[in-house]
Amino acid sequence: MSEPGQGVLGLFGGSFDPLHVGHLRLAMEAREALGLAGVCFIPAGSPALRAAPQGTAAQRLAMVERAVAAEPGFSVDAGEVTDGAAGPSYTVDTLERQRRLHGPQRPLVLLLGADAFARLEAWQRWRDLFELAHIAVATRPGHELIAAAGDAPLAREFAARRGEAADLAAAPAGRIVPFAITALEISATAIRRRLEMGLSVRYLVADAVLDYIHSHQIYRTPHGH
Repeated sequence: MSEPGQGVLGLFGGSFDPLHVGHLRLAMEAREALGLAGVCFIPAGSPALRAAPQGTAAQRLAMVERAVAAEPGFSVDAGEVTDGAAGPSYTVDTLERQRRLHGPQRPLVLLLGADAFARLEAWQRWRDLFELAHIAVATRPGHELIAAAGDAPLAREFAARRGEAADLAAAPAGRIVPFAITALEISATAIRRRLEMGLSVRYLVADAVLDYIHSHQIYRTPHGH
């Protein structure tokens, strides 16, 4: 279920194949830096702009649910998995669904990494995102967020919409807010590769996720250990 109540709500979507501590730290630091009331994790049923995940939608949802269960302020929305399995998951559809859940006035903030934000113009109906939510972009400490070349459409939107954390509560949508997070060189791809080789991923994923991966034998090759 989505995070109940009021206040600025962060929305963190992804394939989470698997969810790892880099994801958890991004959500935690976003909540602190942006003054969020909570962060709702939204596992994608079938991501549109990348290869099909190795973990099934149900497995990826289960790992996210286990990882965030003990963290106050973190919640999970299973709608992309339970309702969207038939087709690709587009972020604009996700945000439209979140708007229906939370109403037109609650401030919603889509949490993105800098790499994802740089590719925003390739996303389905990307300009509509700004009507549905704010966008907060996680950057490395000391790195200035550069949207694109100065005359690119995304760069123009960034220049017009750039704001600060304090702006998020003042409107339901429309701002772009960069925030710095601890740089962690962790990727789901590298974690899957280690598991395929029979190597340990302890401390790269939450213990509850590691237990689930092992008990369900996810990400192992037929010849894996």
